[in-house]
Amino acid sequence: MYFLGIDIGHESTRVVALDLEAATLTEEATAPHEWIEGLPEGYREQDPAVWIGAVDHAVKELLAGLGDRRAEVVAVGITAPEGGMVVLDEANRIVRPAKLGTDRSAQQQVEEFGRAFGASPGLVELTGNALDAGSLGAQALWLKRHEPNHFQRATSLMTPQDFIGYWLTGVLGTSESTAATTGLFTIPRRIWSEELVEFVDGRLAGMLPPTIEPGRPRGILRNDLARSWGLPETVLVASGSSRESASIFAAGAALPGHVVADLSGDGALVAIVKGCVVDYLGEGSVGCDLAGNGFTRMPMNNVVAARELVRRHYGWSEVDEEAALASTQPGADGLLFLPYLLGESVPNLTDGTGVLHGMTLNNFTPANLARAAAEGVALGFGYAMSRLSELGCEPSTVRVTKDAGPRMNQLLADVFGVPVAPVSGSGGPLLGGLMQAAVAFFRENGEELGFDEISGYIVKVDDDVRCHPNPGRHEFYQKLLARRQYLVETLRVGGFL
Repeated sequence: MYFLGIDIGHESTRVVALDLEAATLTEEATAPHEWIEGLPEGYREQDPAVWIGAVDHAVKELLAGLGDRRAEVVAVGITAPEGGMVVLDEANRIVRPAKLGTDRSAQQQVEEFGRAFGASPGLVELTGNALDAGSLGAQALWLKRHEPNHFQRATSLMTPQDFIGYWLTGVLGTSESTAATTGLFTIPRRIWSEELVEFVDGRLAGMLPPTIEPGRPRGILRNDLARSWGLPETVLVASGSSRESASIFAAGAALPGHVVADLSGDGALVAIVKGCVVDYLGEGSVGCDLAGNGFTRMPMNNVVAARELVRRHYGWSEVDEEAALASTQPGADGLLFLPYLLGESVPNLTDGTGVLHGMTLNNFTPANLARAAAEGVALGFGYAMSRLSELGCEPSTVRVTKDAGPRMNQLLADVFGVPVAPVSGSGGPLLGGLMQAAVAFFRENGEELGFDEISGYIVKVDDDVRCHPNPGRHEFYQKLLARRQYLVETLRVGGFL
């Protein structure tokens, strides 16, 4: 039994196949995308027809690799990055190029929303999140303001993953996880915001797709596509999801209380919650996971940067860095690194910079600098965990989606005070989309397979490398975290950070 996953990326479309019995990804194919050139600064647009061609090409290439096994394909999952907008008219023709989530042209419209609804705090109160320029909500208002003729022609507005889902099935719809990224969805109530939708235009309510219940499919693959691809005419297509939600599921997090530490470049600490837990301080964002729960996400901008800076400076490999960490003691002999090299979201330091504090003639060594950088990252996650704790989250284990090495994993466990377990078998967001398709398939065929059951089958916690906290070091790092946050607040108030 096989499941196909389609990811509509900014640079290319990627298609993979999941062999459910073996719980492994077996085949893969990609097709590149072309950007529309010559646009004003900040504009990022593509022709949605390019995605259709890319999906068709990549799927055919992948199925050629599957050969006769293509008859065993039963369902398709779809993911895409957050944000973006596709515009269709009443004849389902593409009205204009799609704006992507990285497009910044609607920043003035974000400010317009802010003036009407009390800036970011008012929008957080209304929907759970501040508004982003790359969201469908901001881009819909941009379309009305800047291209009124196109807006008048529009009858459907949708995200890239919903557009591909519509092309695959002919069924309009969106998952709650995708709707939550549009800026128009009241996440605590799981409904479109009447206030925000009406603010854009009275017609907008009729342009937005209906939401699809978690665990249910979007529909059946169109007959003409099934014939063209040589697939059975019964192939289901899942509702689709944002990459963020799919990545959480791909880490095996599917129940309230599960927490994921994403140690990739665009890192975060994410907690699955029952319902919705809004961070009214505005540091964390909220969303809908694939299983019908909510999640609270504390973004971390400097997960990779600080450690890479030290490795690059000394010409080290990751093995060299591990050796340096092994040769030092907790606290780096008093050297404290605030690693805000790219600004930071948690704590909210948009224009923050890095700070190296506590240097002496004796402690400023390469190994201590490596330790201070690693501790700076881990303590940043510790602050994010303290914010989640304030919101009521107390995990028993933290799953790590990118193994950063045994020393870093142990450091995180000591800071958190709970075990840290790297997960194996994680194929990123596409795996989450595939597992969503698997749940939909089994439920449609009378088997109430839970999201936690499918994730437990495919995503394994590697107990051999599970790190348990050292109580003494945890107490030490809690004191160091308090000292660090005092330094952060002092420098921020004084205008030095």
